[in-house]
Amino acid sequence: MDLIRTIEEQQKREGALNFSVGDTVKVHFEIIEGKTKRIQIFEGLVIAIKNTGVRKTFTVRKTSYGVGVERVFPVYSPRVVKVEVVRVGKVRRAKLYYIRDKIGSAAKVKELVGAKATAYLKWSRELAQASEAKEEAIKAEAKAENAEAAAQPKAKK
Repeated sequence: MDLIRTIEEQQKREGALNFSVGDTVKVHFEIIEGKTKRIQIFEGLVIAIKNTGVRKTFTVRKTSYGVGVERVFPVYSPRVVKVEVVRVGKVRRAKLYYIRDKIGSAAKVKELVGAKATAYLKWSRELAQASEAKEEAIKAEAKAENAEAAAQPKAKK
């Protein structure tokens, strides 16, 4: 049992959870399609954070073309490049599942304003800047792979 815990502790990243429930976030998620890699941004409201340790996940909800779309992301996944906080929400619940039933402006969460919010955003953005280097490395690696694939002559039949 202790072996599992030690392995899980090694996989944790510092500053991976720089947001809370009710925040509007942009999740930069690495997508691998065949040999190509790209980063897709999923922007929405964090409605839940579940579990503990390495298994911790968060659910992000957005409305796309009038349809509610939810996606669950693992916090410590290597595919989650960074999570950028756009707005700090003012909520009094740990899970915002009631947002699923709301339509239009009723589905919005009030924004937290003041010194607390600015300090929270500053802290969150500092953590996001630290992970930007990782995102740039992924982009450079993908660019190098694409250039290498283009340089190789195609085999004749």
